[in-house]
Amino acid sequence: MMFGTLARYFLRRYAITTFWFLLGVSAIIFLADFSETARRMSGLPGYSVPAALGLTALRLPLILQQTVPFIALFVGMTTLISLNRRYELVVTRAAGISAWQFIMPFVGGAVILGILSVTVLNPIAAWGESQSLAVEAGWRNEGGASRQQILPWLRQSSGGQDTIIGAKSFEDNGTMLKDVVLIHLDKDGNILKRQDARSAKLEDGYWLLNDVAEITPGHVPTREATAKISTNLRQEFVQERLTQPETVAFFDLSRKIEIAQSFGLSSKALETQYHFLLSMPFLLVAMTLIAATVSLKFSRFAQSRSVILGGIVSGFVLYVVTVLVRAFGSSGVVPPFVAVWVPVVVALALGATILLHQEDG
Repeated sequence: MMFGTLARYFLRRYAITTFWFLLGVSAIIFLADFSETARRMSGLPGYSVPAALGLTALRLPLILQQTVPFIALFVGMTTLISLNRRYELVVTRAAGISAWQFIMPFVGGAVILGILSVTVLNPIAAWGESQSLAVEAGWRNEGGASRQQILPWLRQSSGGQDTIIGAKSFEDNGTMLKDVVLIHLDKDGNILKRQDARSAKLEDGYWLLNDVAEITPGHVPTREATAKISTNLRQEFVQERLTQPETVAFFDLSRKIEIAQSFGLSSKALETQYHFLLSMPFLLVAMTLIAATVSLKFSRFAQSRSVILGGIVSGFVLYVVTVLVRAFGSSGVVPPFVAVWVPVVVALALGATILLHQEDG
């Protein structure tokens, strides 16, 4: 009964500290991102201060999600150091409760924070990021500027010919292309002709080109108002080809992975994002264990600054390694499962080992 009451008290302290950290970090992110948005887009016709505030609010959940591991680290350190300075951990140890027991509420709090970040924050962040990209694209189109969404080169085979398609920008999830270039190749890879169009709309079985300039080797260049190019590309294929993992909610990732694989597309980036979100609670537990290694030792006046700095550096190194290996997983250099889970498992084992050495010798 005593430990149950104490565990609820520690968990409540953890939750309150987490709330204030989330609030403070959100305010800092909002101010910084709003300043950056104003700097980049204040010259666009569609820009206004209320609209920029709304755009920043849409982007806030995605950026906040990226800071959750650091928040877990600092919350764990702040809460444990506060309890230490108020002698509450000393009294807890004197009552016969081991460090492994009173750390459990903080580990449970980290797991809860990880689950909420995956099931609540991530869907909001994915929706907000997709909406913010649409809003920003609208502003740039009003100003006559090219959009930031650059179309990766697509290749299609139809009628015995290969066609390479590129564009400066796209709309409607890739079914409407702007400033399009189409290069037609024969079966031997020789260029048959090149077409430049103002726009290309993906219809059922063909691309509808508008304002087309056609160049064929050995012939005079021609221009047509419209042209049709047969295709076997489906709208779903193009949409999956252009999907960004950050704009897909956790609950939709498994379906997106299956669809991408059914089209023969690489799903490494989506798989890496999926495993990263699955590992989030364990990553936060690792951050909490790292915080405990530098915060549990009692000091009459204060914890050593060098020890606390070492904990912060360790958490930062873990985060950097996680991001770096995720990039390898997304590119296919390392299997996504290995790229995501190995750093987390190593960090958990390392944190537990250091605590065992400190507490049990």
